[in-house]
Amino acid sequence: MKFSEQWLRTWVNPDVSRDELVARLSMVGLEVDAVTPVAGEFSGVVVGEVLSTEQHPDADKLRVCQVSNGAETFQVVCGAPNVRPGLKIPFAMIGAKLPGDFKIKKAKLRGVESNGMLCSQTELQVGDDDSGLMELAADAPVGRDFRDYLGLDDATIEIGLTPNRGDCLSLAGLAREVGAIYGADVSQVAVHTVAPAHDETRPVEVLAPKACPRYLGRVIRNVDLSRPTPLWMVERLRRSDIRSIDAAVDITNYVMLELGQPLHAFDLAEINGGIRVRMAEEGEKLVLLDGQKVSLRADTLVIADHQRALAIAGVMGGEHSGVNSGTRDLFLESAFFDTIALAGKARSYGLHTDASHRYERGVDSQLARKAMERATALLLEIVGGEAGPIIEAVSEASLPKVEPIRLRAERIEQMLGLQLPAVDVVQMLSALGLGVSDEAQGSWLVQIPSHRFDISLEVDLIEELGRLYGYDRLPVRYPQARLAPEARPEARAELPALRRLLVARGYQEAITYSFIDPKLFELFTPGQAPLLLANPISADMAAMRTSLWPGLVKALQYNLNRQQTRVRLFESGLRFVGQLDVLKQESMLAGLVCGGRLPEGWSNGRESVDFYDVKADVEALLASAGGASAYAFVPGEHPALHPGQTARIEKDGRLVGFVGGLHPELAKTLDIDQPVFLFELLLEELAEGRMPAFKELSRFPEVRRDLAVLVDRNIPAEAIMQCIREAAGEFLTELKLFDVYQGKGIDPLSKSMAVGLTWQHPSRTLNDDEVSGALQQILSTLEERFNATLRK
Repeated sequence: MKFSEQWLRTWVNPDVSRDELVARLSMVGLEVDAVTPVAGEFSGVVVGEVLSTEQHPDADKLRVCQVSNGAETFQVVCGAPNVRPGLKIPFAMIGAKLPGDFKIKKAKLRGVESNGMLCSQTELQVGDDDSGLMELAADAPVGRDFRDYLGLDDATIEIGLTPNRGDCLSLAGLAREVGAIYGADVSQVAVHTVAPAHDETRPVEVLAPKACPRYLGRVIRNVDLSRPTPLWMVERLRRSDIRSIDAAVDITNYVMLELGQPLHAFDLAEINGGIRVRMAEEGEKLVLLDGQKVSLRADTLVIADHQRALAIAGVMGGEHSGVNSGTRDLFLESAFFDTIALAGKARSYGLHTDASHRYERGVDSQLARKAMERATALLLEIVGGEAGPIIEAVSEASLPKVEPIRLRAERIEQMLGLQLPAVDVVQMLSALGLGVSDEAQGSWLVQIPSHRFDISLEVDLIEELGRLYGYDRLPVRYPQARLAPEARPEARAELPALRRLLVARGYQEAITYSFIDPKLFELFTPGQAPLLLANPISADMAAMRTSLWPGLVKALQYNLNRQQTRVRLFESGLRFVGQLDVLKQESMLAGLVCGGRLPEGWSNGRESVDFYDVKADVEALLASAGGASAYAFVPGEHPALHPGQTARIEKDGRLVGFVGGLHPELAKTLDIDQPVFLFELLLEELAEGRMPAFKELSRFPEVRRDLAVLVDRNIPAEAIMQCIREAAGEFLTELKLFDVYQGKGIDPLSKSMAVGLTWQHPSRTLNDDEVSGALQQILSTLEERFNATLRK
């Protein structure tokens, strides 16, 4: 927001310099972005009056003028088209210095002497109108210093307000802040009720009360819009970066700047019937004041009459109902629109107006009538007319309501680090317009006014106290806490340790989005309905992932397309299973390998990775917490994995993950022409392990026997190994599978499994009979369960 310093000081005038005021405003959160002089540097310019004009003898476009400075009359040659007798203008006398270090000297123009210069706005840098001389009010005092007359030793201050401080988008709000900062008196604008001069009204129907809880309208007849806007108002608008248009529009803009309430004036003759505040019809057409033709959407609030839309509520009026020089009767509107209902609507039509800027940040819900009376009084004063009664439609249930907040002294001390005297707390909050009552020792009940819609919690009040006290004055206090070390469970593998393990095995960590392309979702989980985002970043990032694999595969594609031949990636993150009513968020650890088994080098082979390479990495992860024996790899199925290269990873019978090769059809669809292997594990299950238990080493020799058996080729090796463990007796200390063979010499439907068994007794040497008996028990058990036979 931009405003004039002089205008602000008519409301509140603390005894501080401009620089100090600007610095303090920034310190309380009203950051000042710029301070700009309202006029160029010039001197020697006074208010002059053109007494007479006559045609220049040698130039058609020049006039020879007699100009008075109140004491003397000077001959000045001027080419401005609007120069005429009786006109009061800025008069740069001989010796004056204008912007750009331009000095006024006596001169001759086409042979006629000229003693001074009559000035336009641009020549003095007090506006952008260079079409002619700057015309002053008829009562401007001739001879008075022009800078002093317009108060040009002023500055425009621009504040970059945060969206929650819509209450400061007015001089009233800024004055309230400055008064609270310095403890200075604030002068309020005197607003009096305008007595109706006639009884004409227009009916008002609010058909969307939630979006428009309050709407006020008033008929003002017989206005004369040919009357100019007073120069003092034009100047205040200009210094607030608002261009003067006509008196009706200027007055509504002025009241908006003054009080913070946007208003709009309609040409009464263009309103058919009464006013209807309603939602637009889909595709309804409206030509706006700027000439833009828009097709309205059904979610847009409009001001309409009984035939058509007149304006986009809180944004911009329509061209056909706008006021012009021929307007004689006005319908003045003042309303409160809901912030949420208007949020983003202006931008959706490519618009941004002063009104939409305020409504989107919040306007005082109780301000509409006061602004209506103020604007009416200014209209009657400047353009004349007769005002009718105010008609108001209000939905009390839809108006915002804020409950009183309990503020505790101990909480203030806890958050600000100092004890504020009770009298200071009451004084600072009261200066902001908050109602404070001391109901209990050490606490206050604070009533929030309608203009402070950003305050709803106790911490908001404490923030206000901190702002006004001064952030730079708050004590510096180092944090105090007991930093007792926490016990770290040894039987748990935390994520950082798992990351380090994978990095040590040649992986690189990837971070991908939690939302993926719905088409990719369908490829990895066919037949499952995705959880879709209501407002996705883009169409290909609209579905929440149920696995980390899609993101890793996309990263693999990116690397393969850039000639990376060996890729090993892992990621930890959440997957989202189910729908909103029963949504589960599970922490997962997933990995992907592709390309060579070993890095390229003269001493390394060129073999590609296979299922067992990634399985070894998974086994290392499972062993990191000390509980590898609790996990089992079981043949399984997954729609994204190769049917013959998929294993379920189970822990005590529970599914904790998958490992396997990427499905060939899926790889073909994704244009990946080499084997890819993946794993994904539930992080919580992976992290839980068990502590190793000490067992005394035996001093007696080990006994090893190797055993080869023939079994059906479809029987998992893990089932055979588990059977051997159960049958081998309590003194079996090690079991290794060192050979699996299928081929020449054995039944094509069978496979040979060779295992090494090691026994050791803790307190004596085992004899051959004991070992032979254990072997016989193993063979008979295998034969009974799996029809296995000893290979000879």
